[in-house]
Amino acid sequence: MTKASHEQPPTNADLQPNGDEESESKNASVINVSILSQEIISDDDIDTPDEDVDTSIAVEHTSAKELSAPTIPDEQNSLLRSMDMDTDMPRHGTQDTAINIGGAEQLSSVQPEDLVGMIRYAEKNILLLNQARVRALDDVEKILTEKEKLQGEINVLEMRLAETDARIQVAAQEKIRVELLEDKLEKLRNEFAHRGGTESNELDMYENEKLLSREVSIVHNNRFYSVTKELSSLREENSSLKNDIQALKAELSDVKNTDERVLMLETQRSLLESSLKDLESKLSDSQEDVSKLSSLKVEYKHLWEKVENFQELLDKATKPADQAIIVLQQNQELRKKVDKLEESLGEANVYKLSSEKLQQYNELMQQKIKLLEDRLQKSDEEIHSYVQLYQESVKEFQETLNNLKEESKKRALDEPVDDMPWEFWSRVLLIIDGWLLEKKISTNDAKLLRDMVWKKDGQIRDAYIACKEKNEREAVTTFLRLISSPTSPGLYVIHIAAEMAPVAKVGGLGDVVAGLGKALQKRGHLVEIILPKYDCMQYDHIRDLRVLDVLVESYFDGQLFKNKIWVGTVEGLPVYFIEPHHPDKFFWRGQFYGERDDFKRFSFFSRAALELLLQAGKKPDIIHCHDWQTAFVAPLYWDLYAPKGLNSARICFTCHNFEYQGTAPAAELASCGLDVHQLNRPDRMQDNSAHDRVNPVKGGVVFSNIVTTVSPTYAQEVRTAEGGKGLHSTLNFHSKKFVGILNGIDTDAWNPATDTFLKVQYTANDLQGKAENKEAMRRHLRLSSADVRKPLLGCITRLVPQKGVHLIRHAIYRTLELGGQFVLLGSSPVPHIQREFEGIANHFQNHDDIRLILKYDESLSHSIYAASDMFIIPSIFEPCGLTQLIAMRYGSVPIVRKTGGLNDSVFDIDDDTIPLQFRNGFTFLTPDEQGVNNALERAFNLYMNNPENWQQLVQDVMNIDFSWELSAAHYEELYSKSAARARAVARS
Repeated sequence: MTKASHEQPPTNADLQPNGDEESESKNASVINVSILSQEIISDDDIDTPDEDVDTSIAVEHTSAKELSAPTIPDEQNSLLRSMDMDTDMPRHGTQDTAINIGGAEQLSSVQPEDLVGMIRYAEKNILLLNQARVRALDDVEKILTEKEKLQGEINVLEMRLAETDARIQVAAQEKIRVELLEDKLEKLRNEFAHRGGTESNELDMYENEKLLSREVSIVHNNRFYSVTKELSSLREENSSLKNDIQALKAELSDVKNTDERVLMLETQRSLLESSLKDLESKLSDSQEDVSKLSSLKVEYKHLWEKVENFQELLDKATKPADQAIIVLQQNQELRKKVDKLEESLGEANVYKLSSEKLQQYNELMQQKIKLLEDRLQKSDEEIHSYVQLYQESVKEFQETLNNLKEESKKRALDEPVDDMPWEFWSRVLLIIDGWLLEKKISTNDAKLLRDMVWKKDGQIRDAYIACKEKNEREAVTTFLRLISSPTSPGLYVIHIAAEMAPVAKVGGLGDVVAGLGKALQKRGHLVEIILPKYDCMQYDHIRDLRVLDVLVESYFDGQLFKNKIWVGTVEGLPVYFIEPHHPDKFFWRGQFYGERDDFKRFSFFSRAALELLLQAGKKPDIIHCHDWQTAFVAPLYWDLYAPKGLNSARICFTCHNFEYQGTAPAAELASCGLDVHQLNRPDRMQDNSAHDRVNPVKGGVVFSNIVTTVSPTYAQEVRTAEGGKGLHSTLNFHSKKFVGILNGIDTDAWNPATDTFLKVQYTANDLQGKAENKEAMRRHLRLSSADVRKPLLGCITRLVPQKGVHLIRHAIYRTLELGGQFVLLGSSPVPHIQREFEGIANHFQNHDDIRLILKYDESLSHSIYAASDMFIIPSIFEPCGLTQLIAMRYGSVPIVRKTGGLNDSVFDIDDDTIPLQFRNGFTFLTPDEQGVNNALERAFNLYMNNPENWQQLVQDVMNIDFSWELSAAHYEELYSKSAARARAVARS
């Protein structure tokens, strides 16, 4: 039996089963056996990834001739189904393969010619099996005859062996006889020595003794030589006999194996014959269906002709209906005007009547004034009495107030405190975790205190304030007195990432980690972040940064390395920073990425992060890892740390860009303690393009319970061969747990109403500030201000091929031709692209309408968003894109290519298929100059010729909610379902 596994590519869409069924295949020569796990995210709430079984039997011919393996055609493969197996742990493998011929419902969509072809293929396979069977039987007969011959030789050899044993026994007897003669000779010598005698007797004795000893020696030598010779020959014969016997036994075992294989072939042939009969019966059924289909086609043609006629009638009827609607709207407006005139006429009549009554009213008022003066005197007397009553009531009120204060204090102990910022609670949480790591409190105590912080318990706040003047030991004692048994209100989520804005930001990943973390925290969940401690971080954005008095040891390259743990708060979130004590100084390189040993740097960090969670006794519900740098967390968690007790969490993996997969030679995976032999397999971490390399992103997809990317359209694009960058087959296989969620933006950081980088703050209802920012930008960049209405087109991007640099270059010149201004902010890591745009910048350095700033400037980026009338993003592919969201937040209308997240967030104002309230920009599909021209010309036309509609469009895009609220709610739903399944499995 040979074991192997592979990922089965997607089958033909026309013949693919629905639901959880996968296509199956069966090969007569190979049926692979392996297990793969995956979690499926679907409505059926399966927690862990599927296990699929794939079985293979390798048939070998004993005479070194391989049997020709019958194959099942693709048409039949498309009708085969697989069955999924559910387990809690993520499972690794490929699809179950077994021949499962579908019912007539599936075959009804197959053409009769296909079925006939399938039957012919099956007949050919049966013929091949019969031929193989005949050859196998012939080989068996030959082997049996050889077996009989060999058995005869074995019998002869056994007889010769018996003779040899007899000879050995005779030689042994002769040896004993010689020894007896020697004993007798020795006795004779002794007797002659004692007796003495005459000299003649001595001579005779000496001669006799000499003759006797010579005779004995001759006999002894002759016997010994012959026996030795026979023994050596017998030994040689015995060794050859043993070798022959072993060879015969091996051949006999081969014969048995051949018999078993023949039986298997017989079984297979019978199965194919039965399937052939089924196919023949279903062919007859399908022929009937075909006849029905032909009649249905005729009916369909008639119906289609009627539909076309109805459509023409509908078009004719629509025109007068539209005209009637316009007339009706005009009538409604006239009706409103008439209603207003009637209301004004009624008010005039009322005013006339009121003027006549006014005189009467004055006379009455005079009378009332006199009465009031009389009453005033009486009221003075009453007021004096009321003052006395008031003084008495004040005393009662003071007593009541004191009672209320005492009750409010008691109530405050039981209610959450909302007056403290999240940074305060994050700081307290980090203090508690520091005490736990430093062994100053127990794991249970830390958990209870965390829960109180989570609930914003007022006792925690009071204890913290009371402990400001105390030493740490007294503070620990004070906090331990607060421990009760509350319940946690939400999920416990830990992000393990390589970036977080604003302390360590390279791209959109940092914004997502910070934005999603804060949004989840606002929704009542406990969120923590774990980052490497880079030497190049923005340390001024970290509050209360301190090092814990503890060292966490983690395994790497066959030994344990110490890690220093730092804690602090960033944007109100508690963050752990891991500083490895490794001789290679992994995170002291002056940059975040781009090192030759990035694979080792981040595999080390991923294991150290899990080691921190284990040693801190944390029990998170969700561990969320991001991109290839921390994708190692998923296999490390399930293979190494779940068995150690860190098993409460489900793993969520988000890939922000499948362009970057971090592949490396398979041997490097062993450094962090993972089993290379087990993981360098097609169903696990083996790269789909190079089998001697491992792919961390693939490992993250296979081993995670939830897999997400940053927009729904991008999730569809990466499941194609063009967009998947080699992982499309893996993503399709795990499609049930793969989902795209559009990113949001931090609406606090990107808010034109509060942005301190802007010259003038503004809102959607007051766009004068946007015009002032545009004028300030022109002065700052020395652009022409002669025409206030001249449109300004902005672009902020990295100049890389993904972003469509050739289209950006074309847009600069086309904007100039259309009479607009263009501002570009960004640089390129690609030398020739940077040089090209430096040439363009130098060409336009003193131009009135074009300016290129080839660097990144945070302050200037805010100003460009606020000053731009339009914003162009012509990306070749764009996983999500944040610039179009920020641009709309600042009232800059986006011009984008329909791809990835751009397609999910920008909808063309001229697209009649989109409801009016969702249209918010200009789009084009083809990544060429013609597509850019069309979108630019339409945008400029609306801006120049219809300023009112343009201003309304600007207000509309500024009012769109692109915050993290909706995205966080979607993540919350995924987290909750996965955590609930985990708890259900734990209870069972």
